[in-house]
Amino acid sequence: MNYRIGIDIGGTFTDFALQKGDEIVVDKVLSTPSDRSLAVMQGLEKLAEREGQGLAEFLGRVDALIHGTTIADNTLIEMNGAVTGLLTTEGFRDELELRRGYKEDIWDVRLPPPPQLAPRRRRLGVPERILFDGSVHRELDEDAALKAIQRLARQGVESVAISLLFSFVNPAHERRLAELVREEMPDTALSLSCEVLPRAPEFERTSTTAVNAYVGPRVSRYLETLTSRLRDAGYDRQLLVMQSSGGVMTREYLRESPIRILASGPAGGVVGSARAGVAKNEPDLLCVDMGGTSYDVSLVLDGAAPAEAGWNWHHRQLVAVPMVKVETLGAGGGSICSVENGVLRVGPKSAGADPGPISYARGGDQPTVTDAILLLGLLSEESDFAGGSFRLSRKGVEEAFEHKIAAPLGCSVEEAAFDCFRVVNANMTQAVRRTTAGRGIDPRDLTLLAYGGNGPVFAAVQAEELGIDKVLVPRTSPIFSALGALSAKPTIDEERSYLVSADVIDLERLRALFEELDTRAEGVFAEAGIERDRIHARYQLNLRYVGQNWSLTLDVCERTGARDLSFIDDAVAGRMIEAFHAAHEAEYGHRREGEMPEVTGVRLQTSSDVPEPHFAHGSTAARTPAQARTERRANLGRGHETVPVYAGADLAPGHTIAGPGIIEESFTTIVVYPEWDAWIDDAGDAILERRRKRRRS
Repeated sequence: MNYRIGIDIGGTFTDFALQKGDEIVVDKVLSTPSDRSLAVMQGLEKLAEREGQGLAEFLGRVDALIHGTTIADNTLIEMNGAVTGLLTTEGFRDELELRRGYKEDIWDVRLPPPPQLAPRRRRLGVPERILFDGSVHRELDEDAALKAIQRLARQGVESVAISLLFSFVNPAHERRLAELVREEMPDTALSLSCEVLPRAPEFERTSTTAVNAYVGPRVSRYLETLTSRLRDAGYDRQLLVMQSSGGVMTREYLRESPIRILASGPAGGVVGSARAGVAKNEPDLLCVDMGGTSYDVSLVLDGAAPAEAGWNWHHRQLVAVPMVKVETLGAGGGSICSVENGVLRVGPKSAGADPGPISYARGGDQPTVTDAILLLGLLSEESDFAGGSFRLSRKGVEEAFEHKIAAPLGCSVEEAAFDCFRVVNANMTQAVRRTTAGRGIDPRDLTLLAYGGNGPVFAAVQAEELGIDKVLVPRTSPIFSALGALSAKPTIDEERSYLVSADVIDLERLRALFEELDTRAEGVFAEAGIERDRIHARYQLNLRYVGQNWSLTLDVCERTGARDLSFIDDAVAGRMIEAFHAAHEAEYGHRREGEMPEVTGVRLQTSSDVPEPHFAHGSTAARTPAQARTERRANLGRGHETVPVYAGADLAPGHTIAGPGIIEESFTTIVVYPEWDAWIDDAGDAILERRRKRRRS
């Protein structure tokens, strides 16, 4: 039997999902921040040993290795990317700071501007001008361009972003400028807007290209290192990487646009959630992922979480590539608890994997959320942790909470730990409210799906505060993002600009743009070993009313297999105009029947099916009370009391638990709070339900 492996690198743990037919093997290792590829190799060696094979033999039987990572996100969070310069059309060097006048919180007068990826001294304009129709109004001044490039070189620039006006229509000046950069700075990384995001608007294109230049070198070095280690160990297939769009693609495809792996780890969890929700007949989900470093919130509606291309703000930077919407908060097991000016704060700083929380006994000395829930009894030093790889230790934990939290606040150690629990939970609940309210969604209409190592610890208490009556905790929840990567399809999602009134579409131009996108996608899929007859294509148009900022994306046609553009006929414009009016009314509540919409671009989404993991429905009729293995003193919101503790390995389908109770699984802990019940379905997943359901207004 051959294998497929999903990998997700987090700030504290690196997760592995090994697919063997319908069986999923779950495993974790501590991440290695100095070189994250080391943790990947350590985990693969562990899986090989588990299968009774040497690493080379094991990797020789791996059909696909799919990898999600937060390395691009961490680069933006830590602001340790490449020294970046920007070359743009003369007069437009301040595009990045103008930001369309956008401010994340217009009411916060103290909110500082975001850190500049390329400060003004490294943003230089060059004399040139291409017009909206691609004609050259002013030739590129190569002498002035060389002086600008040399100025960047003197500042030690490591990566250059190039974004000239209307290069998405005519890229000639951008490509010539890139040649000059290569001549003067041969070791410098290059990001061209005509390759990264060949479409309007101007700010979105410039910002996306600058982010690509900033994170690109670090991402590329990491993937090159990992690819080399895998090759040396005996893996001879393409490394597939999770994209922010929720699809996967080869390392080679992502070489020119490493920005597409932003939020690739969280995107895997959303993909897995959508699959699991459909299987459970729960199409509308609030998905929460709490790991060791961060807390991710996302929504699955009608069984899907489509990627949105355009106005995606990520770590305070505009990234206009297709992204599954995920809000990330610095709240995880490793989040550091501190008192600042008499105020208790939890996160966003994290102890990570090295040294980690104090209870890891690896040199950490800052109290964290994991340490707090250990003091509360939700975790135990007597139980195996992280699959039995080690046990937590209370040594030094109480002392740290006494000196750094309890004494400044004038309370006991247990009260300090519970206050940390309350604060981090409030932070996460507020993140959920921002996500749902921003989309006009009532969380009470959703089912909460919790995953990540720490997600099930907080899930029911969060659901209580949000008015949610049901929580799903999949059996594979500790590695759900890695499992989601196994479910993700190889995908290419690209656009090209085409600005024209919808009633005068040039059919030959439209056909040429779709052919360009289609040919590119076919070539990339071929490199990944995927034949044309397995490619599913969605041909789309972006339309808007004249004067609107945003476009709606509408399907024109779907095809599987051989390219067939016969849908581009004399009637296509009429069909799309009517479809746009209807879509606009559905989205915004009105239509402008007498106005002619305009096309702003073409989009092609291509994908191919994979042998994804099986997600079971998991219903069961017969239910039997479970027997606790032990009990311990714990605080589940009513003060410390004796609470029964159940071993996940002892629980079978149909077993029920009346809260309060604690379920200890190999890689996570599920807390069943008072007034909640839990039961195990036929798939082995835990279902938590509120005993007294709240009435909905």
